[in-house]
Formats: sequence, C-alpha cells, structure tokens
Amino acid sequence: MYFSNIFAFLFLISSTLFGQTEPTDSTTKSAVIEAHTGEEDAHGEAEAFNPGKMMMEHIADEHDWHFATSGHTHYSIPLPCIVWNKGGFTVFSSTRFKNEHHEEIAYEGLKLEEGKIVAEDGSFVLDLSITKNVASLLISVILLLVVFFTIAKSYKERIGKAPSGLQSAFEPIIIFIRDEVAKTNIGEKHYRRFMPYLLTVFFFILFNNMLGLLPGSANVTGNIAITLVLAVIAFFVTNLSAKSTYWGHIFAMPGVPKWLLILLTPVEIIGIFMKPISLMIRLFANITAGHLILLSLIALIFIFKSIGVAAIAVPFSVFMNLIEILVAFLQAYIFTVLVSTYIGAAVEEAHH
Repeated sequence: MYFSNIFAFLFLISSTLFGQTEPTDSTTKSAVIEAHTGEEDAHGEAEAFNPGKMMMEHIADEHDWHFATSGHTHYSIPLPCIVWNKGGFTVFSSTRFKNEHHEEIAYEGLKLEEGKIVAEDGSFVLDLSITKNVASLLISVILLLVVFFTIAKSYKERIGKAPSGLQSAFEPIIIFIRDEVAKTNIGEKHYRRFMPYLLTVFFFILFNNMLGLLPGSANVTGNIAITLVLAVIAFFVTNLSAKSTYWGHIFAMPGVPKWLLILLTPVEIIGIFMKPISLMIRLFANITAGHLILLSLIALIFIFKSIGVAAIAVPFSVFMNLIEILVAFLQAYIFTVLVSTYIGAAVEEAHH
C-alpha cells in the first residue's frame, strides 16, 4: 500500500504538470451543444454542426467541468486555475475567463488559447491548473484509496473467514493478477516484490477507464500525458530492477559473434525505449478510438436529423458502450501483462 501511495502521488504531480498537452479548440463546449440544437448565432443564422469539432472537444481536456447546456443556461463546475508568470503565482476560478454570455475573455493579462492559459504579451506562463482530467484523476485516486483501504481492513478483521462485501468482489481479480500475470511472467521467486505495483497499475487504469464511460466524465486514460507517465514509471521499474544477465543480453549477447553485436546491440538499446512507447500509444489509442466511435454514432443523428437514423444509431451506441466496458477491462489487463513480461525478462536468472 505504501508503494501505491507513492505511485498515486507521482500521478498527481505529473498530471498537473503535463496533463494539459492535448490540443483543444478555443470554442467552448457550450457552443457545440448550441450547434446541436440548431440555435442561432449573433447574425441570426443557424450555426452549422461540426462533428469533428464536437468529438475533439468531448475527448480533450478543459479548465472547467462542463456537463450540459439548456438554452442559454450552462451547467458546469468551475475549476481552480493555478498560474505562475512574471507576476508570481496567481490562483483564481476558471469562471474569470468567461463573461455573462459564456464567451471567452482575458483576465489579468492571461487568456485561454487552444485550451491553454497563455499571457497576452507572449511572456512565459507555467500552468499548474486543476483541469478536468486532473480533477478526475484526483477522484479516481481517492476512490482507489477508499476501496483498497476498506479491503485491507476486511482482510485483517476476517482472517480465516470467507470474504465478504468489497473483499469478495475484488479478491478473484487480485488472485487472477497474482497467479495468471505476476507468477506466470515474473516467476515464483520475484513476483511478490512487484505485486503492489502491478495491482496499482491494473486498478488505476481500470477505474479511470470505467469512470470515462460515465456521461459528462473526463477522458483520463485517453490523454497521452497520462499514458506517458504510466509508461515512464514502467520503464524505470523495469530497468532499475534489471539484473546483470538482462544487461548482458542487451550489450553482449552470449553466443553471438563480435562483429554481429555492432548491428544487434543498437537494436536492443532501441528496444528498451520502444517498449514503454508502445505501452503509451496502445492505451491512449485504444481508449480514444472507442470514444470517437461512440461519438461518431451520436453525431450521425445530428448530421442526418432523421428519426430513422436515430433508431439505428442509438442501439449501436448502446452496443458500443457495452463493448467499451469490455475494452476497459481488456486494456487494463493488456497493459499489466506487458509490464509484467518486461519485468520478468529483466529479473530473469542466468541460465547455466
């Protein structure tokens, strides 16, 4: 559990620093919803529905947590903006960037540009704001800590007894990760060292994947900054735990002619970095693709404005939601299996 707390803390820091790298359109999400309902713009003309813009805005990060729009009423939760620039640290609500008509405005020399806070004079700005993705990340971490402290307490109080409550719900998954993932890929001798890490990775991805399926939720695991942090941690856990045998197979593979090492060693070194890169891209791409397919089906209703299309698109959307639940588990499992495989190769004993 101590390792899990450190892991969660690293996620909070990293996501605050890098969690706003995804590009967003400068138009607010409310304008997209108004386009859905065919509301008129300032010139009295109906704003055309832009499916691409709608999909990008729904999967991207933002400085307030927007849920819905009804007429001219916008339902959203303002989030704290934490900014450091030449004037020092400034903390204010994200509502400062909106006027009474929900249009973006500047505040104290700062403005929103493509979803990022920038200075009007072009000076350096360090944005440490609690964005929607960071807020969702905080919620998932709190949820993880509550769930697993409860399970740990249940294990202590029910020694020798059958599991109950949350313990009975999560124990089969925990045992599966231990027996079918950790023991199989890392081995009986070393798997215990990495169980806290593997369980943290699995449940962190799973919880955020499931939270991302809720209406109005954030797309945490579909943010490449989050998957980057996951991949970097996997990289360090793997390589800092590696034995001399592992490095020997990379820099001086036994049984390979010396002249061939000139070709193979650079390939092996590149492979060290390609493994975490593949982890990062695989999780990001699969989660983002699922959201985009679901949003595409919904967009068809507004593009064709037909009850017949809606009768087809809605059942397909429900089906895709069910598939997304399966993908949420599958991607958490695949990430954990691959990481355990990399660790197993790093701590493998020398063969005699």
